[in-house]
Amino acid sequence: MCQLDFICIDKSLSVSKYKQIINSVLGAISEGRLVLGDKMPSINEICDEFDLSRDTVLAAYNELKSKGIISAHPGKAYYVCSTNVKMEQNIMLLYDELNAFKEELYNSFIKTIDGKANVDLYFHNFNRKIFNHLLKENNYKYTAYVVMPAQFTGISSLLGDLKGKVYVLDQLPVELRGNYPTIYQNFEKQVYSGLMEAKDLIAKYKKIISVYPGGKEPESQLRGFIHFCKEANIPFEVVNDLKDRTVKAGEAYLVVNDAHLVELVKLARSNNLEIGSDIGIISLNDTPLKEVVANGITTISTDFAKMGETLANFILNKTTAQIENPFSLIIRGSL
Repeated sequence: MCQLDFICIDKSLSVSKYKQIINSVLGAISEGRLVLGDKMPSINEICDEFDLSRDTVLAAYNELKSKGIISAHPGKAYYVCSTNVKMEQNIMLLYDELNAFKEELYNSFIKTIDGKANVDLYFHNFNRKIFNHLLKENNYKYTAYVVMPAQFTGISSLLGDLKGKVYVLDQLPVELRGNYPTIYQNFEKQVYSGLMEAKDLIAKYKKIISVYPGGKEPESQLRGFIHFCKEANIPFEVVNDLKDRTVKAGEAYLVVNDAHLVELVKLARSNNLEIGSDIGIISLNDTPLKEVVANGITTISTDFAKMGETLANFILNKTTAQIENPFSLIIRGSL
């Protein structure tokens, strides 16, 4: 199908002409006059037929693209790609990576959004080129962009070019503060406060060791650890990994990633050390598995379910705040 009879433009109305184009398309879909896969009139055809500027028609088509109703194919032809006209929001979620706690965040978000939006999930895996490509490639296609920027810098202009509402999640780079609705983790505060709460339990060990690999991990986590150790006057050490390390009785460990957690549990068992007595373990980011591993792993963790719920409500209610997500210390047998 490629015809113009479903488009109605009344220049006497106060409704903008680009909005009339959008309403015409949505109405034609609702009435069955446009169906999935139908070819849309070209921008030039609509301009010529209704004496409209190219910018007016392009604005209408871009909004329909952002709602996921039409898509552009090679050669710049437009086609109907969705007939779900009741869906007001079309959301792009750009995660840094997939893991157990990010999955909990996603599931909570989907549950709270409750079918009121179409949601597409992408991953950049801490690769800046992929991050840039995905956002540029999907510009104009969504009404909302939820971005986990990790520790990327110089991204203000990239996010500013997106033709949709931008939300920042998890980490909040300095350059983005105050610019976008955000639900963020205060990593330094989490580590410092969580360790302070566990201070009496940590004090029974001779020293505490942070296994901090750097790289994708926020540096503020390490700052929080060092701040706690100096203020609590507890001997400490920072190592990048556990390679060639002999785990000894009287040591407590703060592990950032789960690979090091598994390695540490294995090392303790191979040296006949009892976890929670001979050595202590604190892990960042809680998961259901940590409730049962080694009689329960003590964790300092943000509330990922709450983060997903808050994000959904931000989008549904058009909230513009920047808020810190809650966190807690969960004491289990490993300490």
